[in-house]
Amino acid sequence: MDQIQALVAEDPASVGFVYGLGPAMLTLNAVAVEIARTDIPILILGESGTGKDSYARLIHRLSPKAHAHLWTVNCSAVDPGDLLAQVQEALGRVSDHENSGSVYLDNIHELDLACQRLLLSHLSDGESTPTRHALCARLISSTTRSLESEVEAGRFRRELYFRLNGASLRLPPLRERNEDIPILIEYFLNKYSRAIQKKVSPLSKKAIQTLVAYHWPGNIRELEHFARKIVLFDDVQMALNDLRAAAIVSHKPMEKGRGASLKVAARNASKEAERELIMQALERTRWNRKRAAQELQISYKSLLHKIKQIGSSSEEQQS
Repeated sequence: MDQIQALVAEDPASVGFVYGLGPAMLTLNAVAVEIARTDIPILILGESGTGKDSYARLIHRLSPKAHAHLWTVNCSAVDPGDLLAQVQEALGRVSDHENSGSVYLDNIHELDLACQRLLLSHLSDGESTPTRHALCARLISSTTRSLESEVEAGRFRRELYFRLNGASLRLPPLRERNEDIPILIEYFLNKYSRAIQKKVSPLSKKAIQTLVAYHWPGNIRELEHFARKIVLFDDVQMALNDLRAAAIVSHKPMEKGRGASLKVAARNASKEAERELIMQALERTRWNRKRAAQELQISYKSLLHKIKQIGSSSEEQQS
């Protein structure tokens, strides 16, 4: 655990998702440290937004291959025809064990059967003498699905599953580790406060209670976006109102007989999309509103007006 804390202190942006003081995370991190020291393939399982990429980087940095490169292949973005080239580049550029690094196959469940067969042909079974095509790099994979179910359904090769699953890490969703929310929100607020050089006051006890009670379908990634919104717009109440609205939408189905307007729903969705685009532009430009306006292809005056509108809509929701 001291190793993880040292890495977080050294480069918090790369492994921030591993923060946690609850029993689930303490156990998970202890296991991650132990298996990182080996060279066996690791399969990381978890819902979207739980930090699988962060754990892949963490394992590589704690491994004997930390001095070498970590190659990442996003399997959901790889066309079958391009897979061979990407896998060979990621896993085969360095052939000797001493200099080979780690390879992270993100969303491994997205590979079709032909791609799975190709990958399997490059993996050693751990018993026979490796062929000249065998890969020497440390293999880390991740998935949001149950690969056992995918195997049973015939969508994933059983032998490949066994080769990838030398050891597994199951990342808990944020709703199952809500005791870590206070330390996580503090971390993300500090992260974005430093990034745009803007001071942010600590959240109130009541605000923290609201965060702990929320179900976080987007997991830690959603919490990070929440913190970013607070820092960018300097408006805790607006962010909390958005969170409450999301909770209502996800938990309470629309009542029948109310004559819900499709036009109103479309207008609300458009406003939310516009708000997110503005936030992204402001973050990219470190809150340089003139540059953000140029990126958004609107006038500086229009951007100031839209930012003011965002604040006003938040105040209306409170009244």
